[in-house]
Amino acid sequence: MSQTIIEAGRTEAHYWHDLWRFRELFGFLAWRDVLVRYKQTAIGIIWAVLRPLLTTIIFVFAFERVAGMKSEGDVPYAILVLAANIPWMFFAGALSESSQSLIGNSNLISKIYFPRLILPASAVIVALVDCLICLGLLPLFMLWFGWWPSWRLVTLPAFILLALLTALGPGLLVTALNVKFRDFRYIVPFIVQFGLFLSPVGFPSSVIGEKFGSGWQMVYSLNPMVGVIDGFRWAICGTAPIHLPSFLISTGLSLVLLGVGVWYFRRTERTFADVI
Repeated sequence: MSQTIIEAGRTEAHYWHDLWRFRELFGFLAWRDVLVRYKQTAIGIIWAVLRPLLTTIIFVFAFERVAGMKSEGDVPYAILVLAANIPWMFFAGALSESSQSLIGNSNLISKIYFPRLILPASAVIVALVDCLICLGLLPLFMLWFGWWPSWRLVTLPAFILLALLTALGPGLLVTALNVKFRDFRYIVPFIVQFGLFLSPVGFPSSVIGEKFGSGWQMVYSLNPMVGVIDGFRWAICGTAPIHLPSFLISTGLSLVLLGVGVWYFRRTERTFADVI
């Protein structure tokens, strides 16, 4: 039977090793949250696909039918929107769930030692499960519109990993801030709602460059989700090549936010049990 010995300075020196030692706890927490997520709901797991489905229908009606927005190439507009909506829903879900992960497990934090980073990370994994379920909508849409992807689809796992890293950084930052400033439970829904319209979900990101010039497209790529959404569309829809400078800026900012999130979380982690 393994034992955890707490010594002065040990948690700092062996923190990342402890993450591996507590991998079973990480798996248990993620599996627990997956099981209870749709427990005692009338339609169960269908909720995971209902939100992106309804949002896609609304965006298609608003942008294509009303505003006359066109798709890129021959890909149906509905598939173009769904390919962006799935990673956005993953990001929104991961940010919302991880922001409350420490508060929701306050009793666990105050009683035993384990790397607290496990809690927001497991919340992101739960959102990832929803994302993978939502991907099941794509074959149905493709069958309905009679359109199929190219070989680029094999690169989708790389962009899913990018989406996970993009969601983890802000998730760590917000959940650490939420312990000290409970105002963030009101701020996060606003960020999610406002961010939906700032991200290229209902339109290709290339529209920004076409209408306002390449300089504004570079500024627009400061949104970390631009690179993720463009990657998903490139892999699923086979759209025009990704605008590399914008993609590099967006991806670079995602990695910077990940570093900042880990740094701030680790800096404030030792105070969680006292503040929470």
